[in-house]
Amino acid sequence: MSQPATSIPQKLFFKIGEVCELAGVQAHVLRYWETEFPMLAPQKNRAGQRTYRRKDVEMALRIKELLYDEQYTIAGAKKKLATELRGPIRDGGPAPVKAHVRSLQPPPSLAARFASAPVPSKPELSEDQRASLQSIASQLRDILDLLDQGDAELQQLRSKAREK
Repeated sequence: MSQPATSIPQKLFFKIGEVCELAGVQAHVLRYWETEFPMLAPQKNRAGQRTYRRKDVEMALRIKELLYDEQYTIAGAKKKLATELRGPIRDGGPAPVKAHVRSLQPPPSLAARFASAPVPSKPELSEDQRASLQSIASQLRDILDLLDQGDAELQQLRSKAREK
């Protein structure tokens, strides 16, 4: 499951349409994010078109993950990104940006909703039940891996189709 759901092609610059395809959002959403997140700042070429570098694409993917998958608000996502970018500065380097992967954890908004609910005591499981649950968990991880692999293959097919 360590394979990222979105593989970024090895290029120096990306046009806004390419970034939209990679992130799965429309151009107006990216332009809005640029106004809200100062760390997402693509350069403009002589014609005034946005040119995104790899770090800009990674930042757009991270912003999407925070907003859509982890259900942060814009303000919350700004704070989270600022914290991540400051990060641990033990070795003097920037904090690594978290890879875009499917999460098995509920988004914070759902987790908070159920946090106040009383936690039922865990029933004792037999070895057979425990083995069955481990088998199911393994199968679910395999399904997630297949979905990630399918996403990557779909992205490759789309990029090949664009090249033609």
